[in-house]
Amino acid sequence: MNFKAVIFDLDGTLLDSLKDLANTLNSVLDNNGLPVHNIEEFRYLVGYGMDDLVRRALPKNLQSRHELLEKLRQEMQEHYAKTWKTHTIPYPGIEELLDWLDTALIKKGVLSNKPDRFTKLCVETLLSSWKFDQVTGHHPGIKHKPDPQGALLMADMMGIVPENILYVGDSEVDMQTATAAGMYPLGALWGFRTEQELVESGAKKLVEKPQEIIEWLSKNKA
Repeated sequence: MNFKAVIFDLDGTLLDSLKDLANTLNSVLDNNGLPVHNIEEFRYLVGYGMDDLVRRALPKNLQSRHELLEKLRQEMQEHYAKTWKTHTIPYPGIEELLDWLDTALIKKGVLSNKPDRFTKLCVETLLSSWKFDQVTGHHPGIKHKPDPQGALLMADMMGIVPENILYVGDSEVDMQTATAAGMYPLGALWGFRTEQELVESGAKKLVEKPQEIIEWLSKNKA
């Protein structure tokens, strides 16, 4: 295997953002007299995009109420713009991994279902010490993962064929995206989801910490 680029998921892979996402949406729900969720429940609510996060957080009988959904989505975006970095930080070992990728001249990309403006804001603010070749969140014209459209566009922009790209993520959405795009799916066990979910959704390799990616890629480059 000769990987020339790594595409990362953002939330649950590069950044531990669960608490800010949960606190922000719980605040919006509570302000509207709706049930809130504990932090563990949010591990399974996030991952499909902010609009879907709001919908999935509602009781089932309210999930098709379009006016309510639009109101809550707007409030979520407004609140998150103020609260997104209260607790959000890179996971331990991520900085060392990004340093190593730079030294190894391996290109880097970030592909997230988070809205594009927040994706770019997170990377530019919390990961500003590293140059990413491509950073893309969800925006009109790009389908949500696990559709491979965004990953394939990113590969094309970087000028690297999919089979030479390592895709690192923490959820079934990421593993399915990598598989559909013809990239190598690597599951990050430090993220939001379980080992079982990653394996069942197509992960070819699992790692418990970023350092293991450095060791593995070093052996493959040797």
